[in-house]
Amino acid sequence: MKSEFIERAITSAIKEAAKYFPVITITGPRQSGKTTLIKHLFTELTYYSLENLDIRNFAMNDPIAFLNQDTGGMILDEVQNVPELLSYIQGMVDEDSSKRFVLSGSSQFSMLKSITQSLSGRTAIFELLPMAYSEVKEMADKKTLDELLFDGFYPAIYAGKNIASYLYPNYVKTYLERDVRDLLQIKDMIQFQTFLRLCAGRTANLFVASELANEVGVSSNTIKSWLSVLQTSYIISLLPPYFENTTKRLTKTPKIYFLDTGLACYLLGIETPQQLSRDKKRGDLFENFIISEALKQRYNKGKESNLFFYRDTNQNEVDLLLKHGDHFDAIEIKSAQTYNTEFEKGLKVVDKTFTGRIDDKIIVYAGAFENTVGNIKLVNYKNLEV
Repeated sequence: MKSEFIERAITSAIKEAAKYFPVITITGPRQSGKTTLIKHLFTELTYYSLENLDIRNFAMNDPIAFLNQDTGGMILDEVQNVPELLSYIQGMVDEDSSKRFVLSGSSQFSMLKSITQSLSGRTAIFELLPMAYSEVKEMADKKTLDELLFDGFYPAIYAGKNIASYLYPNYVKTYLERDVRDLLQIKDMIQFQTFLRLCAGRTANLFVASELANEVGVSSNTIKSWLSVLQTSYIISLLPPYFENTTKRLTKTPKIYFLDTGLACYLLGIETPQQLSRDKKRGDLFENFIISEALKQRYNKGKESNLFFYRDTNQNEVDLLLKHGDHFDAIEIKSAQTYNTEFEKGLKVVDKTFTGRIDDKIIVYAGAFENTVGNIKLVNYKNLEV
């Protein structure tokens, strides 16, 4: 497969923001395509990677001279390695509104904490996740659903630079475990690896820290700390339940999802698409796929997450609520290829719970038949737009 640039859906939002902000910040998981994207969008700016030790030492030892190398501004990749640059950038863009800086990095917590302190009001912040289905639709449409879930959506897969069976084992060893060691100084990596696999086993299910603490043999606080690292590294996302002041007793525990199904498959020990087709987690991985796609669509518009789920103590559940002001779209997710009226149960409950506030009720499934005109819309996963 020929390696070529794949146009990213987030491009329009970044270009628009660049008209109004002197600094653009792009964060996201390692290998999600941040460097490729910013080099493609900002060809007029010189690129510097602060992973490079020589460049990093120059930036740390003489930040003013480093930043003044280019009169128009520059691209700074992995900027969290030299956070002191941010204060100098603030001064420069305040003095000269024509200067432009593009910042990127893979550590959400350390990077965004420094940026919000130093560049508040001066930067637009974007989160670039792995490829969305719509970005690689021509290639993705040629794959079976099991191949799609197994391969995941990291750009290297679709650029023809790697395959899932090589990418994900090395991703965990090279990036994830390294980031974890840097942030937490974990001595027993075996325990953390166990934790990772247990998280994958809970994909699309409620996340209860005390349960994992018992299984891993560490404290609940340790589990919460490790979970925080997975979130800041853009490995997992917690989907909050929606609840408000109602008379119903509702679940208040979040659900856990991986931001890429290919990585989740690897951590579950799934080695081929054929194995996935028979795996008990297939339905959960399909749900994970749809949730992550909905999140990507929001981020690619430069918007924050508006995603929730609904569950009451009678086990009535809707997989996804998209909140729009005081109203919602309710989405039920099923990996089946055949429609069943049982799929509608949760949607009918939530329609009564939020009377007059559910705009669209949608069932996303793997079947070919679609009906988008009835009270409940039936949509194939390839055509979901949120």
